[in-house]
Amino acid sequence: MDMLGRMRAFLQVVEAEGFSAAARRTGRSKALLSKYVRELEDELGVLLLNRTTRKFSLTEAGHIYYGRSAAIIREIDALVESVREQTGDVGGRIKLSAPRTFADAPIGRSLIDFAASHPDIILEIHLDDRFVDLVEEGFDLALRIARLDDSSLIARRLAPFRMPLCAAPSLIEVHGLPSHPQVLAGLPCIVDTNSRNRHNWPFQGADGTAFTVSVSSRIEVNSPLTVREAAVAGIGFAFLPDFIALPEIKAGRLMTLLDDYLIDGAGIYAVYPHRRYLPAKVRVLVDYLARWLKEEGCSNERM
Repeated sequence: MDMLGRMRAFLQVVEAEGFSAAARRTGRSKALLSKYVRELEDELGVLLLNRTTRKFSLTEAGHIYYGRSAAIIREIDALVESVREQTGDVGGRIKLSAPRTFADAPIGRSLIDFAASHPDIILEIHLDDRFVDLVEEGFDLALRIARLDDSSLIARRLAPFRMPLCAAPSLIEVHGLPSHPQVLAGLPCIVDTNSRNRHNWPFQGADGTAFTVSVSSRIEVNSPLTVREAAVAGIGFAFLPDFIALPEIKAGRLMTLLDDYLIDGAGIYAVYPHRRYLPAKVRVLVDYLARWLKEEGCSNERM
């Protein structure tokens, strides 16, 4: 086993968070992976993993080695893929981070469709509403729904994104149409605790000046799908991702409000670290998602 092979075994164990999980993922035996990692430690002359009977943790040297070796392996893999791309032979594993909101919505079907049409590419999807550290955690790509201002990352805008304020017709019958966002401070609202804004809802005036309105919630939940169901039930006013709200808006069970006060400029982005070579498999996925979202109507005209 050469150095690169031992390095890969170490990365597989760390990223799978254990020898047993890495063995299941790679098809190698737990004993063989343990042997490779031990040989790597012997060759380096340092302990990389603190092992116990149930779990392991990275040593300080292990943390440093993981970060640098992961970058090296990614560069090697990207170089190999850039050569293979010339022959149309694109495959391998993509470690992808995506928010639960994306995966739970109809547009989450895009990832399944991609996997079905690219059998040589393995999608390792991690659903997490936090912003993962792509480099530190070894991700090839992240899908983010936001306004991006992190210049340390490369981002491609896949589709526009809006967060309309919604309410059920039954709620409007009781409280009337709010004439200004400030009116919401005295009305029942539904808060998605995934949102950074939570109880301070952002708006902008006719002159473009941003302001927030503090709202009181009748329900607080970390699921936009549950927020949508509560809104349809007439429990309160709610901000919803447009791709979550659209089916209910089209069916007449929800209506949008105060559109002139909404802050635009967000999007659905594919984000990846600065790299010398963008792996062909990642480029194929990003191109596919951009095309899928466009063809499925993810555009400014959908609302």
